[in-house]
Amino acid sequence: MKGKLIFEKSKEKIDNYYIKKPGISLKDPKDFIPSSFLRNSLPLPALSENEVIRHYLNLAKKNFSVDTHFYPLGSCTMKYNPKINEELAAKKEFLEIHPYQKEGDFQGCLEIIYNLEKILCEITGMRRFSFQPCSGAQAELCGMLIIKKFHTLKGRKKTKVIIPDSSHGTNPASAKMAGFNVVVLESNSFGLVDVEKLEKIINNEDTAALMLTNPNTLGLFEEEILKISEIVHRVDALFYYDGANFNPLLGITKPSLMGFDVIHLNLHKTFSAPHGSGGPGVGAIGVKEELVNFLPVPLVDKDKDRFYLNWKLKHSVGKFHAFFGNFLVLIKAYAYLLRLGKEGLSKVASLSVINANYIRKKLERHYSLSSPKPNMHEVVFSCKKQKEKGVSCLDICKRLIDYGIHPPTMYFPLIVKEALMVEPTETESKEVLDDFIQALIEIDREIEANLEKVKNAPHTTCVKRVDEIKGARFPVLRWKKNGA
Repeated sequence: MKGKLIFEKSKEKIDNYYIKKPGISLKDPKDFIPSSFLRNSLPLPALSENEVIRHYLNLAKKNFSVDTHFYPLGSCTMKYNPKINEELAAKKEFLEIHPYQKEGDFQGCLEIIYNLEKILCEITGMRRFSFQPCSGAQAELCGMLIIKKFHTLKGRKKTKVIIPDSSHGTNPASAKMAGFNVVVLESNSFGLVDVEKLEKIINNEDTAALMLTNPNTLGLFEEEILKISEIVHRVDALFYYDGANFNPLLGITKPSLMGFDVIHLNLHKTFSAPHGSGGPGVGAIGVKEELVNFLPVPLVDKDKDRFYLNWKLKHSVGKFHAFFGNFLVLIKAYAYLLRLGKEGLSKVASLSVINANYIRKKLERHYSLSSPKPNMHEVVFSCKKQKEKGVSCLDICKRLIDYGIHPPTMYFPLIVKEALMVEPTETESKEVLDDFIQALIEIDREIEANLEKVKNAPHTTCVKRVDEIKGARFPVLRWKKNGA
């Protein structure tokens, strides 16, 4: 039976003893709010409290989340978020502080920012970090603006940024928004950077930077990373690291050792703070010594026992966020790092690699691999064999929902036909992975036995197949009575 919207459950009149008129006199809103912003009425649904609670709890049960289901989105690092981090971030000492207070009133908050930065510098080998950007994409834009300003002050007219064809879509968008021309670098047959092609398109006259994710979006470590770095720096360009896939390198190696000059880390992915609808996020931007003065302000510095906000960076690209960024996300990341320590971080990396390769080995007979190279934290399959039988990657993902598993990333990276991108992370047990593996094997068998069952999935959800293109292009974001 189709569920009703909460407005459709509304009754004409209901007495709710929990709602009382305020016992104080209120000013007329018209005295201080422009009439154009005022409602003439507020048509909220009339329901009892228990009806409202049941409505939203039953809706919540239909959701997929990291807390309720396996959520193997490739390239997104949807790991479990420890609840102690949420409890710490919700403490009133953090929630009730205000950025307009004097620095002396929130020294503890500044100390957390200061200490977290030092930890990230140790993990990555960068000199300083700013926590201004509130997403990975915004951090990329920040990094591109830093690179642009750096070259401008050097008197260099650098106009292009080289980006591999397997990159995250935000990479070319960020470079373009910063005013650069984007040059696409084709991958080699293994899905890695083609060094020979890189040599041909890079030059000293106009190449500003190369943006690279390592491991890349196929889950492969760039074997010639030092050679790539040497080529980039040979032409006075800078090397930008998209840290979205940093999870398998934690405690194992550092971006600085690979030659990167600018990096961003997704604290809302790699360091366990929720992201997506569980956000907000932080795209911490880190740089080497030569670029510190270009970072967004403010940074947190220390003078003896006092922490203070440093707004005086000579070439800063300015502010990217109100006040000090999404501070509560910093608390969650800081708590996560303190609990794990160096050995714990290394274990995170190792387990994420083991889990991905376990899935790869168990499924390689059923689904085609995108590359023969060993995987790191994620594995990209191709459903081209299934496609030849009449079932697409989309169909397989829809069928996975019936097995209680959130679909992995599909059709990305674009260089893999019918791509199915799986990142199990380190937080999933062998039992969970085995259930996922068995589900994909069963779906492959169903294609032979009952093709239409897979093509018409999902069968267990209240909403079946929808027009996804229309939904993306013409979303209906509000309910209107009688469709008016």
